[in-house]
This record gives sequence, C-alpha cells and structure tokens, in this order.
Amino acid sequence: MAVTKDVKSELVKKFGKNEKDSGAIEVQIAILTEKINNLTEHLKEHIHDYHSKRGLQMMVGKRRKLLDYLKNNDVVSYRKTIEALGLRK
Repeated sequence: MAVTKDVKSELVKKFGKNEKDSGAIEVQIAILTEKINNLTEHLKEHIHDYHSKRGLQMMVGKRRKLLDYLKNNDVVSYRKTIEALGLRK
C-alpha cells in the first residue's frame, strides 16, 4: 500500500521546517521509513514477491545513505530524527 497524500503532508509538517518543506533530509527519511514499514507488512504476507523485496532493499539503502549524510552534517538533527522514527534500539 502506497503512502497517501495525507500521511506525507503530516510527515512534512512534523519533520520539515514548514508545511511545504518536502525536500529536507529529515522529511525524505521519514517518508522512506513509512514506505519501508508498509512494504515490510506486505512482504510478511507475500513472501515470494521478489520484485517488491528488491525495491525494499533499494529503499533501505537509500535511507541509509541519507542518514549517513545527515549524521555527517548535523548530528543533533540526526539523533532527533532516529529517535522520533524509532530506528535505533
């Protein structure tokens, strides 16, 4: 299931500087995390959907790169973002 427009706008409001700041690294990471969570639920039911599995792996890799970029440039924002999204335990 795709991320709806309403969910994206909520993520932009929560993580962006304003309601139109969809290009911020934090917003991109939050939207990717939502997509990853949805696709993970899909793959639990449809185990042999290999095309979606590859897409999931690509999204996880892209999120990892964005998180590395954020960590190198703004550690405070990095820590706040991973705490808000619950990425580290």
